[in-house]
Amino acid sequence: MRAHRFSMTSVELIVLGSGSNGNAAIVRSGETTLLLDAGLSAKKTLTRLAAAGIAPSEIDAILLTHEHGDHTGGLPVLLRHLHCPIYGTRLTAEELRGQHERFASCEWRLFATGGTFTICSLEITAFSVPHDAADPVGFTLRDGTSALGVITDLGHVNHSVVHHVTGVNCLFVEANHDEHLLQTNTKRPFALKQRILSPHGHLSNRAAGDLAKRAFTDALRHVVLGHLSRDCNTPELATACVVSALENPAIRVLCAAQDDVLPPVFV
Repeated sequence: MRAHRFSMTSVELIVLGSGSNGNAAIVRSGETTLLLDAGLSAKKTLTRLAAAGIAPSEIDAILLTHEHGDHTGGLPVLLRHLHCPIYGTRLTAEELRGQHERFASCEWRLFATGGTFTICSLEITAFSVPHDAADPVGFTLRDGTSALGVITDLGHVNHSVVHHVTGVNCLFVEANHDEHLLQTNTKRPFALKQRILSPHGHLSNRAAGDLAKRAFTDALRHVVLGHLSRDCNTPELATACVVSALENPAIRVLCAAQDDVLPPVFV
């Protein structure tokens, strides 16, 4: 990992892709570049990094929220191209080591849920979120001037989640489904619908809007919605729901897409 000085520039979020088929994003601050999750295929990740003007050699670390395939599926092949440590919780690392031999030989940097650590110029706090994974976490990432909150997968919002993201300048949050579209969807089996709607499943548009409203302070400038379902949501529905909940036209609400890079959001 390269040596860095503490940066006084703002945090930058670039979502490479977000949805049920894969999630990956870049977080930058000064000379620090992190890959947040790696659920896209290695080929797609490298193509979208190039589209964003980022070379694989620039990435200082990979930061994982949890072990599910839509957040880690591209890693075994991607690790042939990225030569940097992987940051995850002990349970996340154990799950992945059991899935693929490549995870046994890579460089792990373990952090504790509820703890704060630094990667180059970024101070990161990991906090527990309710999702059906081994030890799923959300993050706040801070430099000298700005803060980003990341909550990719969770079934419901609790006081701890609200506490950790209150005061951030940008909130990157799951808005997985419109409740009516999910309930009336004929392609989804009943058991899958129940999993999505469970307290450890995925967040609806309405719940994402409620979280943004509860976490609002005057510091909040951007809300980026991710993990939208192809069949049970639309960017228009998700955006309208969160905009309505916030009731503040000064806050920019954006939707990340599965198949396109979201242009940089400067936190």
